[in-house]
Amino acid sequence: MSPALDGDVCYRAIQTRDRRFDGLFFTGVSSTGIFCRPVCPATVPKRENCTFYRSAAAAQRAGYRPCLRCRPEIAPQLWPASYGINSHGANSHGADIVPRALRRIGAGALDEISVGDLAAQFGVSDRYLRRRFTEDLGTAPSQVAKTRRLLFAKQLITDTSLTMTEIAIAAGFKSIRSFNRTLQETYGCTPTQLRRHQQTAAPTDPITLKLSFSPPYNWEAIAAFRQGRATPGLTVATAERYCRTIELEGHQGWISVEPITRQNYLLARIAFPKVSLLAQIVARLQQMFDLNANGAAIEEQLRQDPLFEHRFQSGLRIPGAWDGFELAVRAIVGQQVSVAAANRLFERIVTRYGKPFAVPQAPAELKYVFPQASVLAGADLTEVGVIRARAVAISRLAQAVVENPRFFDQLMTLDQVIEVLYQLKGIGPWTAHYIAMRALQATDAFPPGDVGLLRGMAALGEGLTKAELQEYSTRWQPWRAYAAMQLWAMDSRSRSMGQSSGSSSALEVLSA
Repeated sequence: MSPALDGDVCYRAIQTRDRRFDGLFFTGVSSTGIFCRPVCPATVPKRENCTFYRSAAAAQRAGYRPCLRCRPEIAPQLWPASYGINSHGANSHGADIVPRALRRIGAGALDEISVGDLAAQFGVSDRYLRRRFTEDLGTAPSQVAKTRRLLFAKQLITDTSLTMTEIAIAAGFKSIRSFNRTLQETYGCTPTQLRRHQQTAAPTDPITLKLSFSPPYNWEAIAAFRQGRATPGLTVATAERYCRTIELEGHQGWISVEPITRQNYLLARIAFPKVSLLAQIVARLQQMFDLNANGAAIEEQLRQDPLFEHRFQSGLRIPGAWDGFELAVRAIVGQQVSVAAANRLFERIVTRYGKPFAVPQAPAELKYVFPQASVLAGADLTEVGVIRARAVAISRLAQAVVENPRFFDQLMTLDQVIEVLYQLKGIGPWTAHYIAMRALQATDAFPPGDVGLLRGMAALGEGLTKAELQEYSTRWQPWRAYAAMQLWAMDSRSRSMGQSSGSSSALEVLSA
């Protein structure tokens, strides 16, 4: 169970509008009947009028309506600091199930299936899932889904020029009547009255949305990472923007993400023909750019290690993946070769087996969508230069995904991820942890024996063996993946200053 909210701490946070708490709790104000973010610009209410809730869903269930000034719909969607995929047996299962379920709900899962069905996908009972949600978020999964639909609809009304019918579909409402009634009951006005701008965008223009995060956030590091791995025709990565093709349910589209100076959000442009999949796209982007991480809490814990105290690179996030299968293929292709060599092989796979990309008004650089698992399952990748052992590993992985399209979604704990991936010949410890880290946001993944991590420790003045580093890393749990990002950054920084030599770090080499 998450620790109880400290009302005095929460009140001081809203008095100072402390952004570190934005997304971690919401304030219900009895004198107005609304609930707000900690950063709300309105006059701070009296302490006796405030009740604090762990989630917007809990505040709405208590009878409060969302504030129109601070807009809870664009608050960072942070998981409490106690969450993280770790390897501590039963405890890890319980610790991880809420954020994993929240990701699925954020993508619209409960618009189509029941809470019981969702629980079954994670191998638990619906009673257990409801209990965990009540303990950690103060309300049930169904209420979280209801509030998600409401707030996502409000964001689309305010920030886009979609029609009300399109918004109802995108947010997951079963009917336009239900959509209108919910908005009227919550905000006291019709959806049309909530919209304060004219519809000026053309139907073919991308949808533009704000994706909030809690600072610090190091966009430069994420951008540099993606620049080094850009695949011509599939992705475009610069210091200012990331763009790529996407395909869902047979529909093609593209996304573009960029930072906004001195603002705590990324700006996403989404061009996709099926609006009912918009919530899923947004959820994937949040994972891809690691926007749900409580960066301040993670840094606070890691900085307790004197090793990091004075050489900590603030705001580092885990560069996630658009698609787990695509990332896994990339990881296998890149085993024990340089990033440049991996890029060439990956580009050949995309060019040879990917679908042609044909979306009007898309960036001219985008030419392919990543090949489907069914295509790679039967492909002979040695024809494009992949060595046979890795070609066979990719084929087996692709076949596993064909047989079970939810292959990556079903994995929960880090132990389970590693166990399942190990069963595929050609995937060793390093590759399994790397896939877990980037494709599944396994916050405690820590690629064992990685030479870049060892050199990063050496640069910090700690020359350790592989076994010693594995033992030392336990002090960083459940955030070892973030510690790995720090060590890789330290290794890269040391090499750029000419302070180390040898093979490239794990940011530049995918060694299994």
